[in-house]
Amino acid sequence: MIDSPLFPELKAYIAGAWVEADDGTTFRVTNPADGELLAHVPALGPRETDQAVAAAEAALASPPELATRRRWLQAIDTALRDNQAELGRILTLEHGKPHAEAQGEVRYAAGFFAYAAEHLDTLQPRTLAEQPRGCTWTVHYRPAGAVALVTPWNFPIGMLAKKLSASLAAGAPAVVKPSSKTPLTVLALFTLLERELDLPEGMANLVTGAAGPIGDALLGDHRIRVLSFTGSTAVGQALIRGSADDCKRLTLELGGNAPFLVFADADLDHAADQLIANKFRGSGQTCVCTNRILVEEPAMDAFAEKVAERAARLQVGDGMAEGVDLGPLIDRSGYDKVRRHYLDAIDQGAVPVLGADPGPLEQDFGAFFPPTVVRGAGPHMACWREETFGPLVPLAPFRDEAEALGLANDTELGLAAYLFTGDDARAERLIPRLAFPHVGWNTGSGPTPEAPFGGTRRSGYGREGGLEGLLEFVETQTVPRGQPG
Repeated sequence: MIDSPLFPELKAYIAGAWVEADDGTTFRVTNPADGELLAHVPALGPRETDQAVAAAEAALASPPELATRRRWLQAIDTALRDNQAELGRILTLEHGKPHAEAQGEVRYAAGFFAYAAEHLDTLQPRTLAEQPRGCTWTVHYRPAGAVALVTPWNFPIGMLAKKLSASLAAGAPAVVKPSSKTPLTVLALFTLLERELDLPEGMANLVTGAAGPIGDALLGDHRIRVLSFTGSTAVGQALIRGSADDCKRLTLELGGNAPFLVFADADLDHAADQLIANKFRGSGQTCVCTNRILVEEPAMDAFAEKVAERAARLQVGDGMAEGVDLGPLIDRSGYDKVRRHYLDAIDQGAVPVLGADPGPLEQDFGAFFPPTVVRGAGPHMACWREETFGPLVPLAPFRDEAEALGLANDTELGLAAYLFTGDDARAERLIPRLAFPHVGWNTGSGPTPEAPFGGTRRSGYGREGGLEGLLEFVETQTVPRGQPG
């Protein structure tokens, strides 16, 4: 069982109090590296979710001033940085990613609170320079209402930080629903919220338990005015359909299928380094990591060799061990999907460059899939059509710009893409034609707190980060003021 100073309570949090499930039921959280039981966490349901929403709704009665919100955001930033080692340890134990990488995620999360605090004046009322119809017009940014924040397991604190920083900046009380695979890092965050902040009761609520009953309760509750979700496209589509009756606003970051284009005139060593950093973060379990690597034919041999050489040096193992670069995949289903994609590619003509079939996994833990590189991938393969979410690197050739662009855009998902070339004019031509809202130009960098990020097409809509992200949980109210007499 896990022991931490950040766990005085292993409970949910509603209206300023730590709570159990009404019926006392719990669910198990285990270490994906070795199957060790870490904790029993309350399994809440619709009734407790209703209580959390009611608490959030009640908190709307006293909207906090901007100065108060800025103080909260700054305090969370500080608390996260001061506790990054322990938060990172908790994250590693429940997720599996290496401890150094987990601490990096905590710092990444802190950055969203710091950025929101620094740019909170974006939400100050503004008066229009124009005076239409002889009136003075002022635009106010009011809290949108009670909001629901539903987060995935792959970035337990990073994904929540994107949402919670913006909801607190807006003064919108939140009900947080973390993944049942990785709730412990979020529980630890709520310990810090209680210790370090003077949040009103109901300003931040935490409900833990199965996604279905809690998600349905949040979606069907008219008091929830914005629901922010990061997860699969299929669930996002269900949320869109289910939100229609209430005209509930949604912010959705859904699946990805990122292309990584490498032209022969690129710095191939730099491109290979960037690919390794991008692809193997979180053992490849990220929605922005590259899924399809497109290489201009003259560079294929050299680039494949450079990538395989670098990937072969990566150490796979328990994330708490020294020198480990890749931890386990989250569970057997994730392992089985990566293995299925590899076997399908080989069956359809792809050639192994690094790695081989690791065989079936006998249990739900210990899903250590080694870095694997194949050549000759193409649109007919599962690894091209589906998001692999694992350390499989499929390399596909292209002949010219037109073919590269066609292959890159050959997906219904639109989240991130990456382009490597030594020709600036080529990059300027291609980037506007790549159907992705995030395009790394000679970099594999993903999102940052300072810039907006989100999807298009079946990757969702809405933005997190940047000034745009601060507007997701507010409603604008326009007040024209006349001059009597």
